[in-house]
Amino acid sequence: MNQVVNAPDAQLTRRRALQLAAATGTGLAAVAAAGPAAATPKHPSSPVFRHGVASGDPLPGSVLLWTRVTPSEAAAPGSGAGPDAEVSWEVAADAGFRRVVRRGVARTGRGRDHTVKVDAGGLSPATTYWYRFRCRGATSPVGRTRTAPAPGAAVPRLRMAVLSCANLQAGWFSAYRHLAARTDLDVVLHLGDYLYEYGPDEYQAGDVLVRPHDPPRETVTLADYRRRHAQYKTDPDLQALHAAAPWVVTWDDHESANDAWSGGAENHTEGAEGAWRARRAAAQQAYAEWMPVRYEPGGQLYRRLRFGRLASLSMLDLRTYRDQQASSPVDPALAAPDRTITGPDQLQFLLDGLGDPQVQWKLVGNPVMISPVRFPNGLESRTVESIATLLDLPAPPVAGVPYNVDQWDGYPAERGTVLAHLRDRAIKDTVFLTGDIHSGWACELPSDPATYPLTRDSLGVELVCTSVTSDNLDDILGTRPRTTSLAVETAIKVNNPHVKYLDFDSHGFSVLELTEAGAQMDWFVLTDRTDPRAAAVWSTSWRVAAGTNRVTRAQGRLR
Repeated sequence: MNQVVNAPDAQLTRRRALQLAAATGTGLAAVAAAGPAAATPKHPSSPVFRHGVASGDPLPGSVLLWTRVTPSEAAAPGSGAGPDAEVSWEVAADAGFRRVVRRGVARTGRGRDHTVKVDAGGLSPATTYWYRFRCRGATSPVGRTRTAPAPGAAVPRLRMAVLSCANLQAGWFSAYRHLAARTDLDVVLHLGDYLYEYGPDEYQAGDVLVRPHDPPRETVTLADYRRRHAQYKTDPDLQALHAAAPWVVTWDDHESANDAWSGGAENHTEGAEGAWRARRAAAQQAYAEWMPVRYEPGGQLYRRLRFGRLASLSMLDLRTYRDQQASSPVDPALAAPDRTITGPDQLQFLLDGLGDPQVQWKLVGNPVMISPVRFPNGLESRTVESIATLLDLPAPPVAGVPYNVDQWDGYPAERGTVLAHLRDRAIKDTVFLTGDIHSGWACELPSDPATYPLTRDSLGVELVCTSVTSDNLDDILGTRPRTTSLAVETAIKVNNPHVKYLDFDSHGFSVLELTEAGAQMDWFVLTDRTDPRAAAVWSTSWRVAAGTNRVTRAQGRLR
C-alpha cells in the first residue's frame, strides 16, 4: 500500500498534511500499520546478508548487482578481518526463479570489505529481472531490476525517482519506504549526499538526533567510511528501495567531507586529520565497494547512460576535479576565465552529451545547482544567518550577488561555456536534475539573467529535489513549516524571475516522467522526518513541454 495523499496546495503545511492523511480514510494509524511492511524486503536478510542487495547502472544487455556478505562475526564492516568467501548469484526472468537466465560465482574478502559487485551480462533490453545471492548455506533477499532499452529503441515512457541528501541522524528514511512501495519506477536516481561524514553531535538543527552515526566520530579513515556505509545499508527502508529498482548514483561532498574540492575540503584539517589525498582515497574506495555503481578507485565516476532514443543521462562528478571555492561572492577569483567545477575532460564529456542527436531528452545528473541565483535584500538578519547555515557559507550572503559559490554560481565562466553551447547549437530538451541544497526548485536557465524578464530566453530547465532528511530552512530557524520561509522564497523569486518554484521547508522525494511530449516532475513531502511511519503527501508538479525549454505548473500529479 502506497501512502501518498493528494494535496495540490503549494503552501502545504505538515499539519495540513496530517489532516489530509486522516481525511483519506486511511489515517495515520493505517500508515503506521502499513509502513514497516512496505519497508521489508521480500525475504528478510540472514546474518550473512545483513546489508541487503542492490542493482545499478542498467545497460541494454547488463546490469550491475551488489551485495555484502558477513561470512563470520569477525568480518564486521571496516574490521579488515574475516575469511574469504565464495558467493554465487542468479538472475531470473521470474520472481520464483523457475527461469534462471544467468548465474555465476564471485569471491570476496577483506580487501574489499566483503562486498560483491557483479556485472551480469547477456540480458535482454528493457526487461525486468529478479536476482539473488547465496553464501555459506544462506540466501539473500530477492532484488528486482530492469535493463535499459536498446539503442535507438522507441520508449513510450521513462519514470525515475529523484533523491538527494539523506542524513541518517536527522530523520527516518520514509522517502525510501514510499518509493519502494511503487511499481512504476524504471530507475532510482540519487544525486549525492547518500550519507554524511559527521559525528553524532554535528550537523542537525536543534536537539534533533534521531539515531546517532556509527562510528561515533567523523569519518576520516577507510575503516570509518566502510562502517558508515554499512550503517546506512542496515536501514530497512533503504534496503527495500535498493531491492526494488536499479539505482544510478553520483557523489556530492558529504560522501567524503563538506565542501570538498580537488585539493581539500572545508570539513578537513590537514595535519590533525591527515592528508586530504589519503582521506579522499579512503572515501572513494569505500564508495566503490559499497555502492552499486560502475566505478572503481582510480577510475572516473562521471558516465552516461542511454534509454533508447528517448533520453540520455549524463552523471557528473563535481567534487574531484573542481578548483577551490571562492572565499566569498565578491572574491575577484570568480572572474577568472579558467576556473573549473568539472575539469576539462569532464566538461567536454558534458558538452558532447548535450549535443547528442541520437536522443531527445538530455538529462544531466547534476550534484549542485547550475541556475544563477542572486540573493535578495530586505531579509531579517536572523533569516540571512540561517540561510548561511543551510548553505554552509563562511559568512552571511550579500544582497545582489550569487548566494552560494559552492554551486555553479562560483564558476561562472564554465557555466557560461555550457549555456553558450546550448544557445549556439539551438539544443532543446535539456533538463538538469539537481540535489544538494535541501530544497525544491523549478527553474529556467536564462541566456542572460539581466535581460531574462524581457527576452524570456531560456536555454534549458533545472529541477531540484529536496532533501530526504537533511535540515531545511524551517529546521534551522526553528519555525513552523511554510511560515517564515514563505517571505524568503518570494523575495528570491522576485529577484530571480527565472525561478518558478521554490520550497525551502520540505523533506521528501521527487518522481520524474519523460515522454516524447514532455517531462514532468512531482514533488512529495513527508509529514514528519522524525516519524518512522510518516506519510508522503503530493505537494506540486511542474512540466516541461517538449521543444520549449520552459517550465510551467502541471495540471496534476502523474498517474
